[in-house]
Amino acid sequence: MKRFLIILIGFSLYSFLPDLFAKANVSQNLLEGDVIFHESNSEQARAIKLATKSRYTHVGIIFKYNNEFKVLEAVEPVRITSLSAFIKRSQNGHYVIKRLKERESVLTDEKISEMKKYGNSLLGKHYDIYFGWDDNLIYCTELIWKLYDKYTGKRLGELRTLKDFDLSSSIAQRLMKKRYGNNVPYSEPVISPVDMFNSPELITVIDRN
Repeated sequence: MKRFLIILIGFSLYSFLPDLFAKANVSQNLLEGDVIFHESNSEQARAIKLATKSRYTHVGIIFKYNNEFKVLEAVEPVRITSLSAFIKRSQNGHYVIKRLKERESVLTDEKISEMKKYGNSLLGKHYDIYFGWDDNLIYCTELIWKLYDKYTGKRLGELRTLKDFDLSSSIAQRLMKKRYGNNVPYSEPVISPVDMFNSPELITVIDRN
């Protein structure tokens, strides 16, 4: 019985350690202000993929809270999520982390503090399913785009409008009908995950398949 317990404990440690080491390795390569992209599993995510021709459908920004890297993200509602929980929600655990190209000269400790303070003021704000550009509600890429624009003057991706995307899929049509009825705001400014992902202001630091 004792031998069985030793084997069982050993097996449990063997299974747990790779995740522990992986998390430690990721954390070693992170800096506050890094942007993390992943591929979500919701119906909205499927519509975004078809509309933007990109696998990436959700974005968060990484800050340190109580000396631990976590993700500030605009979901329902805006909240702070553990890095591991954010990654687990992605398809097949895939994610990409990008960093501001001129981070060292732009993201001073003061700027990071200001960004975190503003981010904290948004905690609990409802997710914007209508993708409006006002500040009443907020969606994931909007949160990060406005944070960087407000405090660094850097624009992470070019704004487009809804009409610039391929909205012909049945999923997109169904969601738009449900949310907008017959008044789709085709000219509303929007920042998509793919436009942020492709921003020349960002460089890839981690690409985990």
